[in-house]
Amino acid sequence: MSHPPFPLSGTVEGSALGRATAYVDQYDSTLLYPIARAPQRERLGIAGQPRFFGADWWTAYELSWLNARGKPQLAIAHILVPCESTHIVESKSFKLYLNSFSGTVFADAAEVRARIEADVSAAVWSGDAVRARAAVRLIDPEAFDREPIHEMDGVNLDRLDLECTHDEPAPELLTAAFDEQPVEETLASRLLKSNCPVTGQPDWGSVQIRYAGPQIEQAGLLRYIVSFRRHNDFHEHCVERMFMDIWQRCQPTQLTVYARYTRRGGLDINPWRTSHPGALPPNIRTARQ
Repeated sequence: MSHPPFPLSGTVEGSALGRATAYVDQYDSTLLYPIARAPQRERLGIAGQPRFFGADWWTAYELSWLNARGKPQLAIAHILVPCESTHIVESKSFKLYLNSFSGTVFADAAEVRARIEADVSAAVWSGDAVRARAAVRLIDPEAFDREPIHEMDGVNLDRLDLECTHDEPAPELLTAAFDEQPVEETLASRLLKSNCPVTGQPDWGSVQIRYAGPQIEQAGLLRYIVSFRRHNDFHEHCVERMFMDIWQRCQPTQLTVYARYTRRGGLDINPWRTSHPGALPPNIRTARQ
């Protein structure tokens, strides 16, 4: 099934966000709406190969399709999108796409998984050759009660009693002890909030920062995290801004920034960026997700 293309394809303005939308219940891969990563990265001074590696973990809680006898089937989907892909997928279009499975017959969960993996891979490379595929894992209802909940590990920055006066990202708040011995530590906060760049709706999250290098001043880091509270941008871009600001201002030798945002429309998005290739973090939801 096809639908009229969005105007200004590939831009935020052309997406379905903020628009009245008909819900399609027959499978339609063209509902996926890719948005290029490059413009936001260019604003951060990133040209060509980024300084980081990583991926975006998506969790889809509202996935259903029909078996051969017309009976609805359910699953939770974990979807991994490599950050080297040229595009992200706009979240409302992802919801509309997943909803289109609900009235369509598939042979089994394996066929659904393969279809999502192929469609998302094509969307995040948006016409280019697929150099790194998306990965999809479906959780059967019998395993739902084995899905863990765990808060992000690390020293709790939110314990600090301080004044916060910035409500747009303020990298000048970030400082580090360059004249002292380097450290390795993990810090975490539940006070991350940004806003959708189209609708202005709030996006709430937790963030974990692992690093090695000059010790980052914790009060300044927490104020910096809080300074995103009126910033309008997608989750992926917020995390990349955090990574680049900390990298440039605090000069760690290694850095990982991992955010877990609360779900909206049955989806949560959890970007992870790291300076050195390594094992992916587990896609384990926090209590608020």
